[in-house]
Amino acid sequence: MRFMNIAEAALMLTAFVVCASSSVAQSSTANEKLARPELALTYSYVRSNAPPGGCTCFNLNGGSATFAWPIARGQFALAADLMAAHGGGISSNGYDLNLSSYTGGVRYTPRLAAMPVQPFGQVLIGLAHSSGSLVQGSGAPVANSSAAFASNLGGGLDLKASHRMWIRLFEADYLLTTFDNGSNNHQNNLRISAGAVIRF
Repeated sequence: MRFMNIAEAALMLTAFVVCASSSVAQSSTANEKLARPELALTYSYVRSNAPPGGCTCFNLNGGSATFAWPIARGQFALAADLMAAHGGGISSNGYDLNLSSYTGGVRYTPRLAAMPVQPFGQVLIGLAHSSGSLVQGSGAPVANSSAAFASNLGGGLDLKASHRMWIRLFEADYLLTTFDNGSNNHQNNLRISAGAVIRF
């Protein structure tokens, strides 16, 4: 009888250990799939048409930093984006422009099981700042160059390099700014970015 009690106790203990180990493993796997806060540091190329009248387009080059914080372990996150870019030799007058934007909003990241790539989309709004001879010269001063409305709509694709490091293969955004230009007072900017992402 005593032997049976010991055997039953040993069997129950073994079952408990197996169940606990399985639970820990599942919990660890679930934690791996949870969204993590991240910081992206990227190079940004901007194509702009700030001068009014047709598409007098020009290029700017710079960088951006984006921070995303997941909301309630879900597919949504609060995101903040800072960008600064510079362009020179604009139009036949050789104007230059410094453009920066400060936007924040919501990001959506769909869950893809066992995939090394992760797409995302985001909607951000905020402010833009500009300086340089294009907006502050004697010929075309811009009254609101210090602060204008900006919206940043787009998305991108990240590739997993390691547990903490990802590569932002590309990010494409429609960056709208509303600086005075003597015409429609808005600029349609295309921003393409790529770089590194650190997930904490």
